Amino acid sequence: MAQQTRPKEQEKQLRENEKKWSKALMESGFTVFPSVILERQKALGLNPLEVNILLFLCTFWWTKDGRPRPAIGTIAEAVGRSPRHVTRVITGLVDAGLIERHQRSYKETGNLTNEYSFDGLINEVMPFAKEKIEEREAKAAEKKAKTAKKGKPKLRVVKDSD
Repeated sequence: MAQQTRPKEQEKQLRENEKKWSKALMESGFTVFPSVILERQKALGLNPLEVNILLFLCTFWWTKDGRPRPAIGTIAEAVGRSPRHVTRVITGLVDAGLIERHQRSYKETGNLTNEYSFDGLINEVMPFAKEKIEEREAKAAEKKAKTAKKGKPKLRVVKDSD
């Protein structure tokens, strides 16, 4: 079961990240992205551009219910591709069921930027995440067992022969 991070733990982690990356870089913004997606991108059928676009979309995903909605041109500029190319890549991610594209429109002005959701990606990567957690827990248990064996002297029962 996933454990929620408490405010003090979040502050500690932020300070640790500031030590690694610098306070200025952390203050400029950061994105939470599960590392298992990066580690298993090949198994998920993702190419580097698709991962880059997913990462970029996540920079606009601040709350669970607040879907990211950057303009295609903004994404294209960030990843160094044409808007048309980015649209094709996103369509591929949609067709693969990894993201959903939600069209938005406004009566007076017409279409707005699309919103994106990641339920398909989350569902697809979940087995890899569970596998990784199980492996980590098994390694921790193995290490604990080895440490327990090494740390205690072996006791033998010796009977007095009277």
